[in-house]
Amino acid sequence: QVQLAESGGGSVQAGGSLTVSCGASGFAFSTYYMGWVRQAPAKGLEWVGTIFSDGLSTYYAPSLKGRFTISRAENTLYLQMNSLKTEDTAMYYCAKTEYCGLSKITPSPFAAWGQGTQVTVSS
Repeated sequence: QVQLAESGGGSVQAGGSLTVSCGASGFAFSTYYMGWVRQAPAKGLEWVGTIFSDGLSTYYAPSLKGRFTISRAENTLYLQMNSLKTEDTAMYYCAKTEYCGLSKITPSPFAAWGQGTQVTVSS
């Protein structure tokens, strides 16, 4: 059974940095594309970015590229967020695709999500 558990959310001032993590279990984590989505208050889900199975190749929402970095190690997915803005306030969800292997298929929709971790950025 796929299990994704986010942690590390919290409150931070605008301009600050925060890294959230996601512990994964129940599947061969290293072989699947993984990523993050977020949902701001009263808004829909927004894709943040995806990391491929090679653990190095990533692609991001254009509006976030350069500030957010996704990485992976062992059975953990990370999202490093720099230069945070108040509009980055959201629930952040770790997500798993159904794509695996060394090819890089885009787009690669997500099929499973965790419970989320709240990130609040204050001015």
